[in-house]
Amino acid sequence: MYLCGMIISNIKRIVALLIFSALILSTSFIADAAEVTVGAARIDLYKPWLEGRRVALLSNHTGMVGSKHTLDLLLENNVDVVTLFSPEHGFRGTADAGQHVASSVDEVTGIPIASLYNGGKRGPSPEVMAGVDVILVDLQDVGTRFYTYYITMLD
Repeated sequence: MYLCGMIISNIKRIVALLIFSALILSTSFIADAAEVTVGAARIDLYKPWLEGRRVALLSNHTGMVGSKHTLDLLLENNVDVVTLFSPEHGFRGTADAGQHVASSVDEVTGIPIASLYNGGKRGPSPEVMAGVDVILVDLQDVGTRFYTYYITMLD
């Protein structure tokens, strides 16, 4: 009986190992077969619409193209980013959940940040909007109805 139990236990381990191996192999095959390109990476397609315009970027720490922030990509391509709009957690993602975020200046680029999550009146001020021609949005959202990022776009 003991020998039979050991054989069954080993068979279960082998089956589990095979299933795990199959999952790993199929996942890496799928990842290699279907590379996803985010829209922000297609700057060649949208840059013509931004030329000669004052651009505001609504984004945060999730706005990434590979290992580069969308803001850096825009600046490298000589896009005139004049204002940053920040949602909950701030532009660089350093504020805690629910913490009001004050308007400020981005420490990395020196571009003014207009907070859309400051606890005050909703939306950017008319003065900020007067200096903007186009607003780009690059926010990763989890797709739930109570998440603040998609609501921020309405402000």
